[in-house]
Amino acid sequence: MHPNALLDLCTELLRGVLKFDAPADGIVSAFFRKHRDLGARERHTLAETVYNVLRRRLLFQHLAQTGSGPVERRMAILGWQGSEKFLLGALGEHERQWLEKTRAVDAASLPPKLRHNLPDWLANPLHDALGEAEFDALAASLNEPAPLDLRVNLLKAKREDVQAELAREGIAAEPTPYSPWGLRIEGKPALNKLKLFERGDVEVQDEGSQLLALLVAPKRGEMVVDFCAGAGGKTLALGAAMRNSGRLYAFDVSGHRLDALKPRLARSGLSNVYPAQIAHERDDRIKRLAGKIDRVLVDAPCSGLGTLRRNPDLKWRQSPQAVEELRQKQAAILESAARLLKPGGRLVYATCSLLKAENEEIAQAFGQAHPEFEALPAADALAKAQVAPEAATGLDSEGYLRLWPHRHHSDGFFAAVWQRR
Repeated sequence: MHPNALLDLCTELLRGVLKFDAPADGIVSAFFRKHRDLGARERHTLAETVYNVLRRRLLFQHLAQTGSGPVERRMAILGWQGSEKFLLGALGEHERQWLEKTRAVDAASLPPKLRHNLPDWLANPLHDALGEAEFDALAASLNEPAPLDLRVNLLKAKREDVQAELAREGIAAEPTPYSPWGLRIEGKPALNKLKLFERGDVEVQDEGSQLLALLVAPKRGEMVVDFCAGAGGKTLALGAAMRNSGRLYAFDVSGHRLDALKPRLARSGLSNVYPAQIAHERDDRIKRLAGKIDRVLVDAPCSGLGTLRRNPDLKWRQSPQAVEELRQKQAAILESAARLLKPGGRLVYATCSLLKAENEEIAQAFGQAHPEFEALPAADALAKAQVAPEAATGLDSEGYLRLWPHRHHSDGFFAAVWQRR
């Protein structure tokens, strides 16, 4: 494709994404379905350019105030993630000179907001929680792409064998530092074309998400509920940890998300999983199981702000009002899920948010209202789940699991653990 044509397509795609009326990944996928003639390299360039612009939107908007032509074109030029030679082939002399000048701008001389590229409503609480130096480190990490983490399905394979098979395919993978199930890969190889993926030996799953399943620590023969199962990543991890025994309910209000679990479930080899769509957290199916369940995971609907490396559009699509609505939903779901536990049962509340408002504040309010639930230190629970004790201690914050992208190189996660007395 001619350089000008590809840059024009990138401008068109970026214009659609920057409306923020739908998730960026969905808009990008729909765009590629519309333009089926694009090759793999061209799709990669378009997608990575769009995500780079989303990560650094405030900076690129500021720099794009100079120059001429559509602002989306200038932002696409600034965020270009393809061949430099190819890009320059699409630019006229005036644009080349403009690009050279903008690249010469010293980022350190710019206001903080243009360096961290976060909206004030999000930047301020994170700055207060971490302090200036660590906030800067977090902001920098959120502007970098995330690595690719895999969870080895221990029902079918061993981690070292999967690592060796990936190496034979030319894919370098290293064990994740905390999860005993994980492997980390740089780049984005076509895993779905590999035999080990087709066999169900691995699933794509961030290390932080794996740690949530480890906190639940289900045992053989137990009755377990994944209360907000979604597409089932943690469901599959829980089922494997149960060694395909007992009964594992995967509840979600979205039948569409549960449908996405079906092919993954078929690959996994699990037969102990029972997906079920529920109307709401007070569904009759929930009431019938009250007091009968050994373990419950509540991976609650949240702002998703811990996943900004993968979903940078969320920081522009979320709002304080949306977070407040989510807080009410989180508290209600946790309240209903807690009723499922039998005495001695374990409850895990988790989010992929960075905000205390969705994390510690929800957990503390629940703990104060329910003295029948005893808080368990996250470090102790992780150490008993095969996470190295010194590593588990580094993941614990005031008894909770707290994962930060800049510290732990995972998505941002929070989890609280209780046992019913």
